[in-house]
Amino acid sequence: MMKKEFGPFFEPKNVAVIGASATPGRPGNDVIRNILANEYRGAIYLVNPKGGEILGLPVLPSIANLPDGVELAIIILSAKDTPQALRACAEKGIRHAVLSAGGFAEVDQGVKIQEELVEIVREKKLRVIGPNTSGHTSTPHQFTSTFFPLGKIRRGTVSYIAQTGNFATHTMKYILTGEHFGVSRVIGLGNKIDMDESDALEYLADDPETSAIVMYLESIKRPRKFLEIAREVTRRKPVVMLKSGSTEAGRHAAVAHTAAMAAEDRLIDAMLRQAGVVRIWDYTHLILAGKALSMLPLPKGNRVSFLAPSGAMLVVLSDLCVRLGLDVPEIEPATVRRLHDISPPFIRMRNPVDIWASASVRGVEFGYREGMEAVLKDPNIDAVVPILMLTEDTGIPSYDFILDLKKRYPDKPLIVTFSADKKYMDECKNYLEPLGVPTFPEIEQPFEVLSILYKCAKAMNRPEQK
Repeated sequence: MMKKEFGPFFEPKNVAVIGASATPGRPGNDVIRNILANEYRGAIYLVNPKGGEILGLPVLPSIANLPDGVELAIIILSAKDTPQALRACAEKGIRHAVLSAGGFAEVDQGVKIQEELVEIVREKKLRVIGPNTSGHTSTPHQFTSTFFPLGKIRRGTVSYIAQTGNFATHTMKYILTGEHFGVSRVIGLGNKIDMDESDALEYLADDPETSAIVMYLESIKRPRKFLEIAREVTRRKPVVMLKSGSTEAGRHAAVAHTAAMAAEDRLIDAMLRQAGVVRIWDYTHLILAGKALSMLPLPKGNRVSFLAPSGAMLVVLSDLCVRLGLDVPEIEPATVRRLHDISPPFIRMRNPVDIWASASVRGVEFGYREGMEAVLKDPNIDAVVPILMLTEDTGIPSYDFILDLKKRYPDKPLIVTFSADKKYMDECKNYLEPLGVPTFPEIEQPFEVLSILYKCAKAMNRPEQK
């Protein structure tokens, strides 16, 4: 049912761009460039009253000139021109549309225009994303409707649902240029006159291309329906959400942004917990969670070991683990003995691991490799975080030993962070991440990520409610 209803958004056989532009830098031009850059295989029809040719594609003068059987329309016109275009698409038999324009219920003068769109959608039985959306992406089908200049969008296994144009535009630009993970689907909900977060979540629940779902919402349109769907989805796939508008200032900003009317936050919080949705609180965690869910297995538990080159880091990060609901347990006597074997006699070994004595005396690669393997072997440990100190003076390891450990201990999350020389930190990231080992530049971030992953694992394995 959901595939039939929403499939043309994510697997369109062809697409029409209504409001195509020949002017570089205009949304109606950038959306065409994005479609071409992603090597979309279906037919592309462009509509502009001027006709002619844009980027090598012929341009039709009106919607009426489109061939029969167009599955999806991207309407990228001004707010006042959108209703007429949507009606013309419906009369041509196009049942699915992305409404990219802003200037609707999020601004006073656009309320009546949005109401008109709602009437058209109901009358013609259309399915619509938007309005006030920056578009959507479906990398398995090599397709996007976003008008922000992104170019080729990297394919991945995590899907995003976002009630903000920000994510599908400059946040995606950062992910594509500053990170190494990709996305499966990205759905920019906009003002949600038709498709809402419940529809999107239900579609992704059965999507074989989606292994995990990350959401940003300012409001929940149908709370009961969302709760019903989320309860079922979260037993099969991790679902992480940043729900904004938790303060009076945030609620006021949400109304100005997407006309969202935020509910009492404590009720939302209780609903998300009941549904098994893991709530996050920082915008950057949308990216951190996406990276982690793309590259890591869920931990079997919350027991973590970390290896640091500094006593202060051991103390501070142990405190952080407690605040995040992570445990820093005692390790097995055999593990302690192995750590002593690789370290000078003056150092006392335990969890967390003060690794620098071993690394400085016996070599950075030896110290970290043997220390990491010792704790990875330990049955009391569910995840391991090495904090590498990277300087030319102390020696730069090859990093291949980390890949080897990941391969030999696939069920335990292995997350790398580092300090010291930024040049080598960047090199480490650029070497490890394309090969599936996530790295984080701030030493707190691996633990924040592990806390999210552990909560996801708990939610998926929670007892059935009677």
